[in-house]
Amino acid sequence: MNLSSGAELRVTGDGADAVVCVNGGQAAAVPGTWSATIEWLVTHLAPLFPELRFAEVRYRVKSWRHLDDCIADARAAIAEVAAPRTLLLGFSMGGGVSIACAGEPAVAGVLGLAPWIPDRLSVEPLRGKRLRVLHGSLDRALPGVPGVSPELARRGFERARALGVDGELTVIRGAVHGVALRAPSGALVRMKRARRWL
Repeated sequence: MNLSSGAELRVTGDGADAVVCVNGGQAAAVPGTWSATIEWLVTHLAPLFPELRFAEVRYRVKSWRHLDDCIADARAAIAEVAAPRTLLLGFSMGGGVSIACAGEPAVAGVLGLAPWIPDRLSVEPLRGKRLRVLHGSLDRALPGVPGVSPELARRGFERARALGVDGELTVIRGAVHGVALRAPSGALVRMKRARRWL
């Protein structure tokens, strides 16, 4: 379905409460795509939690240089699902997007998967919410390979904790950035330690 911001949303499940899932991004301004990591997780989590709706956001433009647009897309998704309680699940740049949207009244907390939490990003919207961070120990940006340093996520997490935010940080030993990739055929290919992320 189309969102008021111009982004797209696809929903799995019909429970009252929702998990709004937002994707990562890159420097270049490119059209949004469906996240292989989020799609793989939703495919496996939705049957385990029939009381939830999983709503995946496809940004208009997936770029941290257009972060305000990505945040607007996520806010439009939160409004569209109109759930009494919403968990924001943010992968990579989606972690920063989720934190920026955490102040929305329906949001109960943020689950960041390898979250990009740059030092300049305010963690103030997390006040009164819960923050859970999962990060791969081997995650890092390499030439031609996206990644987020676990140290960057840890610093963001610690800034939130300093504000009194309830939270937990888990490092998954041996895990890299992401849970799944999309093969040229369109099939999802799980990465090393995918089950640990799940």
